[in-house]
Amino acid sequence: MAVPILPNPSNFLGVALVINRSRDGPRFVFHYPPKIPPISKHIPNKGTPDKLDDDDVLLDCIPEPNRGITTGPKGVDLTQWDHDEHLETDSGSQVVPWEHVGGFPTKDLESLLTPARAFHKKLFQISLDQLYAVSYPIYAPESGLWKKKKKQAKSRPSNSKFGGEDGDASIKPDESVTLAEDVPPIEIKDMATETEGADEAVTEGKKSGMTMFNLVFILNPKKHEAKQLVDTLYFHIIRKINKAYKYSQQRSDFVWKESKRILLLKDKGREDKTRMTALWREILETSSLASSMQDIYEAVSQNKIAALQLGTAEGTLTHSVQIPVPFYLPDLPSDNEISAASAGSKGLWITTANSFADADALDDPSFLDRNFALLLLNDEKKIIAELQADPDETTNAMVEFVRLSKPTMSFHQIGHAGILSPAQVRKYAQHFIFWRRAIAVPPLHARDVYIISPNSSTDSLPTASQAWAKAFPLAPPLPNFLADLSNAPRPYKWFSPSKAHRPTYLQMLAWLMRGGWVTQLCTFAYVVVWPEIQYEVEYQLEADELRRSSSASDDGASAADDTAHEVESREASPGSTIFSDQRTSSSPEAIQRTANEQVAEKARLDRLADRASRLQAEKAAQHARKQVPINTDHPSINTAAHLAKLEPYIIVDAKKATGKDSLYLSAIGRRFRDPKVRASWPVFWKYFNGRSALERIALQEDSMKRKEAWGLLTGMSEFLLTVRHW
Repeated sequence: MAVPILPNPSNFLGVALVINRSRDGPRFVFHYPPKIPPISKHIPNKGTPDKLDDDDVLLDCIPEPNRGITTGPKGVDLTQWDHDEHLETDSGSQVVPWEHVGGFPTKDLESLLTPARAFHKKLFQISLDQLYAVSYPIYAPESGLWKKKKKQAKSRPSNSKFGGEDGDASIKPDESVTLAEDVPPIEIKDMATETEGADEAVTEGKKSGMTMFNLVFILNPKKHEAKQLVDTLYFHIIRKINKAYKYSQQRSDFVWKESKRILLLKDKGREDKTRMTALWREILETSSLASSMQDIYEAVSQNKIAALQLGTAEGTLTHSVQIPVPFYLPDLPSDNEISAASAGSKGLWITTANSFADADALDDPSFLDRNFALLLLNDEKKIIAELQADPDETTNAMVEFVRLSKPTMSFHQIGHAGILSPAQVRKYAQHFIFWRRAIAVPPLHARDVYIISPNSSTDSLPTASQAWAKAFPLAPPLPNFLADLSNAPRPYKWFSPSKAHRPTYLQMLAWLMRGGWVTQLCTFAYVVVWPEIQYEVEYQLEADELRRSSSASDDGASAADDTAHEVESREASPGSTIFSDQRTSSSPEAIQRTANEQVAEKARLDRLADRASRLQAEKAAQHARKQVPINTDHPSINTAAHLAKLEPYIIVDAKKATGKDSLYLSAIGRRFRDPKVRASWPVFWKYFNGRSALERIALQEDSMKRKEAWGLLTGMSEFLLTVRHW
């Protein structure tokens, strides 16, 4: 699986707000961080550098004396400027530090970043050298009035914790919890999605001085990462934040009022020649709009959840956005994929439990309920305190869900405990997974095998060892425990000193899974068809074919005799004689020709019948000379001479077996002497596809214990080829 391209300080340089005023035109309001250096000065994080194209190499060879130097007023060398103090030119003009962003004057940027109305609520993207400016411009209605008064809609139950009007995260009772990174985010209600000229909309108030605002994301992606990074930010962050700002602007003119406040502070700072660091500190303390831009950059660039608090006239509006990230990897990144983008995947839980599931299975709620449990990533008491701090009608049920959720209990078990319904369990699990408070894991069990994860972050082992010793003071040191797990993989219960210690050791296992230190070693199987089974099926197919051919030959001979008898009787009948006399009298030559054709056709049919008879006899003789199949107790070690030319055959997916493969499966099933094993074979073979872990068969089958499942698998083991991995 390709490592997702996520924003980081090397490819996400900052955010900027541009507005368009009705009289004075565009204005560059604010940007964060304060100092966005020119691209030539920006030092990316450690990682694999972008490969240069031939054109890039040629450009590098061209001498450019001004490369890396930000152009400025005459007599000012901006290369030595710290972008904090104000400068004065030889002519007496002032160079203001916040009027240069990314090496470009804000006077130029504010015009470039004010697109036409055609880009209203659409992706707007422009490249400046190697910089990308990406945004979602929001225009005021044609009337110039942001505020609208709408008719009261019919009241309907709200579900603020689990979705908004757009339905991106609203959960239906029969929906299943999605375990991948594509869970849709929770979005605020957009109050301005209706048609601007609707009859029910009654405008009020006066025209705003602002006709457009545009929150711009300034990016510096690598060439091969640009499209994916832009799409990711646009879909999950840019669009949603601009909608939140639009909602605030419609309700209380928030963006315009905050913009005026920021511009006044900047104008005052220009007059007083205030240092940029001091001015930005004052703006961030004064304006919640500027503070929200700071939160956006710092959270998104560090791949965290951005929690915005917009101080509007009607109260504080809270809104959270994030880029959903995978909490697991199905495989280690290849050498070609190792880069700054994949560095964040170090320490992720590595497993194929999610990626190997069929699409049909992921759409089946019962599959997810039985195969997964919830592993909280934070302390249970801390999560409950967060829920109780913002109570609503779902708080009590969610608190109860947190208390019930144990990594050893599947969603199916929680949903059938009688306290919460299965639909509630799936809904709340989705909520906690999306907001990074939990991950979905196969239920932990003492009889499963766990090993140290090859994707574990060994650099953080010293810090983790201290946390481990604090959480489990009586446990072995973390390095020793991890070494024991992988020294000789065996069921986890063997590491527990006694059965009384097992609950504590399962808590230790949950701690290790939470940090990505261990992963489950699973067993996967394919059906292997031994030569003895192949020979038996081929022999039976040949015998059935001979039997059908013999039956067909007998039927053909009988039909030929009947036809000849019918012709003779017809010729002997009086009508035939009269008809024959008529033909003879009318055309003797035609009658002669017809008789000759009949003789020739009869001779041809006789030859074909003789040939088919000979071939049939030869096949029957060859089949009779073959060794009659003998059912041995262990077909896997049968080395009889008549099997020497046959090789073992693997059925890749027994569930989809057709034709000869299905005959092989049936023949294998007849070999089992234990009636229970024979009856379970058609039920179990759907798991023998190399993608379904055998450890989870007991979870899928109703009323089946793990011990019983493994007993049945042991009885089938001679016909299974097993592999073990995560």
